Amino acid sequence: MLAAHADASITERRMSRLNLADNFNRFFTIAPAVRQEEKDHVFFIRHDVYARELGYEPVRPDQKETDAYDPRSIYCLMQTAEANKRLVGCARVVLTDPAAPDSLLPFEKACKDSLYRDQIDPAKLPRDRVAEVSRLAVLSDFRRRRGEEHREVAIDVSDFGDSQQPRFPYIPVGLYMASVLMAQRHNIEYLFTLTEPRLAEHFAKLGVEIVPIGAPIEHRGMRVPSLIRAATVESGLRLMIRPLWKAIEAQMGATDTGPAL
Repeated sequence: MLAAHADASITERRMSRLNLADNFNRFFTIAPAVRQEEKDHVFFIRHDVYARELGYEPVRPDQKETDAYDPRSIYCLMQTAEANKRLVGCARVVLTDPAAPDSLLPFEKACKDSLYRDQIDPAKLPRDRVAEVSRLAVLSDFRRRRGEEHREVAIDVSDFGDSQQPRFPYIPVGLYMASVLMAQRHNIEYLFTLTEPRLAEHFAKLGVEIVPIGAPIEHRGMRVPSLIRAATVESGLRLMIRPLWKAIEAQMGATDTGPAL
């Protein structure tokens, strides 16, 4: 516990040398993808990353990667803040289908045999209060680091820099924060995600609790089913991270995240 607290304090001192909100607003924009053109940008990013680059999905002539969960999903789209905006990354939140209360989320199928159901059983939760963050993707121009050629989005301890040169992983953190905000607007309490094992450790530095709820599985690399309590994210954030949350909240605006496709 003392070591974890010390790590968190070091991270916060490093962050104090950065104006996280101003820097994010200077370089990036993020918003719900509601109009069809915006959704098409999301599907293009996913196709470029998951199909063309990583080969996880088939290459399609229309350059749009979609699946069976998109009709009940909402999306966010990140772009550069320059005049000629460039696409950066995207994420989606998969909702349950109100017409089919027993409809499963992607992780419930992938992790059906590895969940710690004695701790929390997603199947027994109110289905209108559960959702899943999935299909996070960042274009390769914005994640060109050694060892990340085969990762759709990544966060690493090196992203936080050091005492001489502090840094911050704006893109993955921004996509996750936007996803939580979208979930909150749909009254989601239990937000699940299938993540790299180290993600919880890295987000803990920011004051975000991501709780493992199952054993790791092989799913395009090792992944751990995890839970984020959407309503408590903001209150748990470390002091220096809260302006970033507010900046992303402002950018996401009061815009309805929209119905699914």
